[in-house]
Amino acid sequence: MEDFEVIEGNITSPKGFLASGVFAGIKKSKKDFALIYSEKKANAAALFTTNKVKAAPVLLDMEKIKNGEAQAIVANSGNANACTGQKGYEDACSMAFMAAEKLNIDKDDVLVCSTGVIGVTLPMDKIAKGIELAVQNLSRDGGKEAAEAILTTDTFTKEIAVKFNIKGVEVKIGGIAKGSGMISPNMATMLSFITTDADISKSALNKALKDTVKRSYNMISVDGDMSTNDTVIMLANGVAGNPTIDEGTKEYQVFYNALLYVNKHLAKQIAKDGEGATKFMEVNVVNAPTEDDAILASKSVVNSNLVKTAIFGEDANWGRIIAAVGYSGANFSQDSVDIYLKSNKGLIKVCENGGYVPFSEDKAKEILSEKEISIVVDFNAGKYEALAWGCDFSYDYVKINGSYRT
Repeated sequence: MEDFEVIEGNITSPKGFLASGVFAGIKKSKKDFALIYSEKKANAAALFTTNKVKAAPVLLDMEKIKNGEAQAIVANSGNANACTGQKGYEDACSMAFMAAEKLNIDKDDVLVCSTGVIGVTLPMDKIAKGIELAVQNLSRDGGKEAAEAILTTDTFTKEIAVKFNIKGVEVKIGGIAKGSGMISPNMATMLSFITTDADISKSALNKALKDTVKRSYNMISVDGDMSTNDTVIMLANGVAGNPTIDEGTKEYQVFYNALLYVNKHLAKQIAKDGEGATKFMEVNVVNAPTEDDAILASKSVVNSNLVKTAIFGEDANWGRIIAAVGYSGANFSQDSVDIYLKSNKGLIKVCENGGYVPFSEDKAKEILSEKEISIVVDFNAGKYEALAWGCDFSYDYVKINGSYRT
């Protein structure tokens, strides 16, 4: 039994948070500017893309987050403000300054995010309009609008909230995310914003976010491309009034479990919304000698374009799966590997001891006809496991990305 309960809501479910999502004109018609605001300065933690090419807002936030504090996040969609040189960095700074001025807070407490087309400078007149409208529209019910405003090629919003108790005090965590394409293990073309009214130390917040990102956003793949703008930000404002959560305590574990659920949920929603996706794919590597081996293997399979196309074609091509395991860098013996395919239609073994095993192609086809598919790779060599999530590769992925800018 979990120590938390999933509730309807998002980033404004925790106490002391307001949000908004508005149309500023950066995109042609849909909402394109979001604001998240804590009524009290919050402890903050963040993780960013490992791509050497980093967007201006990422570079700015990497500096701002060093003190572990923030009070607001401004984010635009439709323009990544990446590869825009000094002008792009100055524009990101201006976004923070303008938002701080309207909110009457310190500019150093405003984090900035952008997502969209690379290599185009921000339309700062529209950014200014977005900030003004977003501040005017801040509300306790604005989380859903903010979730809409950060979308690019996504087909649906990603939102979740949970509640739990810390020494008798109710605490909540809420989150929103965006991501659909340019999704690779080690985050994605994604933004994820998480809020909590928990009182938690800066070090504990940093550790919890880092460890849960490793097991959630870093375990998803749509197309194997890594973005310039990937950002996960978490704000903890302490408004719930619980005793401060520190590392190594029972309360920390409760908080960690709830946060891990939130981040896994959002990560899986991103994978399900992969550009052109027709199937959701889960890869579960079990009985590995170490967790790192399980992680390497599961990420390699979920990131394989050949596996993705086989899943799209409903072809039980287990050779592609074991090949992806083979080049993953994981430590294993081929002679010990078993592979299974699973869905609501059943379970079938397609590989035994690293080689051919007779199986029904018709049954395999039936299993792969479902919308949600699980690939289980059993190393038979230990006690560790890992989960990775992704989607198939369809014709529509090429169509969407062949005309992304137009």
